[in-house]
Order: sequence, then C-alpha cells, then structure tokens
Amino acid sequence: MELVPLGPGFGVEVRGVSLLDVASSAAAYDAVRAAFEEHSILLFRDQTVTDDIQCAYSRAFGPLELTKVASVGTGTFYARITNIGPDGTLVPPTHRQSLTARANQLWHTDSSFKTTAALASVLSARILPNDGGETQFTSTRLAWERLPPAMQDTLRDRVVTHSYANSRGQIDPTMMTAAEHASLPPVRWRMTWRNPANDRRSLYVASHAYAIDGMGDNEAKALLARLIEDATRPEYTYLHQWRAGDVVMWDNRATMHRGRPWPGNQTRSMVRTTISATDADGLADMRPPTPLPRAA
Repeated sequence: MELVPLGPGFGVEVRGVSLLDVASSAAAYDAVRAAFEEHSILLFRDQTVTDDIQCAYSRAFGPLELTKVASVGTGTFYARITNIGPDGTLVPPTHRQSLTARANQLWHTDSSFKTTAALASVLSARILPNDGGETQFTSTRLAWERLPPAMQDTLRDRVVTHSYANSRGQIDPTMMTAAEHASLPPVRWRMTWRNPANDRRSLYVASHAYAIDGMGDNEAKALLARLIEDATRPEYTYLHQWRAGDVVMWDNRATMHRGRPWPGNQTRSMVRTTISATDADGLADMRPPTPLPRAA
C-alpha cells in the first residue's frame, strides 16, 4: 500500500488497496485504519462503487448510521446528496434538495448534532458536474495544535451545544420539518476530541455549533466564528476536485468540510455512508455533564 500526501499536513491518497480489499481482508483493513487515524482523510481513486461495496467498506470501521428523517435515503444507510428529483429532472433552486446543498457549503462536521456523533463519513462520486462541486477540507487537529498553550488550556474542557436547526436556519428558517425538529434536539459535546489511537486532540466545532457553557450568546458565537475562521484559512485547506470513481473518507472527529457550488443547470449526485463513533473512538470522553441544553 502506498500513501500519497494530499493536503497541508493531512490527507493521503491510498494506492494499491481497494474498498473491497478493506472489506474482505483484515490486513488491508488494519493498514487503512492506521492511515485513517494518522492522516484523517483518505482518497481512493478509480473505484468500482456500488451501494453494497461502499456499505461493506464502511461497516468494517464500525456501526453505520441511518439517514435521518426528511432526507433522500431516509431510514437507509445511504444519504443521497443530489439535485436530481424523483422524476429524473433537476430540482429548482428553492427545492429542499437545493437548499440542502447550500447548507452543506457551510463548514461543518457530519452528525455533531446527533445524540451519537460520527466517527467517519465515506462519500462516493456517482454523477459529477463539468464545473465546480468540489469538497473542501481542513484539519481541526492541526488547528488545535496551532493554538497557543494558554488558549488550549482555556478551551480544552469547554462544552459546546450543537443543533441542526442552527446551521439550516442560516440558509432558510423554514427549511426544517416538524419531524426534524422533534427528532433532532440540541446536543452538547466537549469542545475537543481526543483520539485514543494516538492521543492527539482536535477542535470539535462547526456550523452546527452555537453556544458554549458559561458564555453569553454573543461571546460564544464570536469565539466559535473565530475558531472556524482560523481553522479554515485557505493555506490550511485541501480542495478535492472530484473524478469519476473517487471515494473519500474523512474523520469527523478531526476535520471540517464543506461542499462548493456548481452551475445550477448541471447534475451532481453523491452517496454518503456515515460510521457512528463508539467509546473505543473516544465518544465517552466527549459526553459532558447533563444540564439541559438550550433551544437553538
């Protein structure tokens, strides 16, 4: 197996090993898992991807998350991120699927708004536009390590509230359904996630985050905005330009990402599987004490 660097200090292309190899071989899985823990983002090129292959690969890393209500793929392991409607035509800009694409252009980490956070996401390219539609990544592990020690001491044990309503409300206050509001109440996580595999810590913030225990609303939002801005400076990011057959896996504990726009008259269809974090991935340490969260 060969690893080719991608981003500024994080991310690698994996060569010589396929998704099927990882799903069927303990040795291949162990090698790829070690690369995942070290580099946070893995790119596989020229894959023959089906839903079943993607699922088998993803399941090797842990339990799979069911796609939430009011999404394309609800109740399955597959989140279908597409601007193609059920009738095969492009959806208009005001359609929920288009609004979802816009919301995904905010810096975020998947499933931080859920009661079980995500270890990793696996995204495969099924239909690509001719222009745009890239995915941009940054390392929140390196962002944490760049902070001055005094700032790290201040932030390490802070507790942050995350809500799906916070990010979606930035796009359209009416975007969430009643079922989503009912099933996705705000959740609280510690601000930093320690990886038990290597004892390295990462910031755990994103567009879903909006409040910090012990801080006023304006102070908390200003701090979160500053941390995200500092983490996502262009020189710290990797922009992935998709090709047919690409599959990208990222560590939601240690990265943020965002989609990039593409022309509204071009189709784009991606499939994401999401792997839930477990206590072995550091999840138990992320759970703070139990005061009731505030509404978004």
